[in-house]
Amino acid sequence: MDVRNRKNDEVSVFQMPLHYPRYSKEDYLDMPEWKLDRVLADYGLSTYGDLAHKREFAIGAFLWISTHSPKLYQDKSSTTN
Repeated sequence: MDVRNRKNDEVSVFQMPLHYPRYSKEDYLDMPEWKLDRVLADYGLSTYGDLAHKREFAIGAFLWISTHSPKLYQDKSSTTN
């Protein structure tokens, strides 16, 4: 997808890989910097910063709250107090 900014004719390219990364938090914490850079770059995300920042960013971007805990997803408006 090629999107041009009409103001200053900048080009922004976004490519979504076919698969979402399936790494655990431990995988990101143990991942070497070059591999972490590759994962972030594959998704068009910034590789700027030190290794600790990149790990924190990847964990926040790719890991979601577990859906195995139904308490987290209860509708609070439907509960009786």
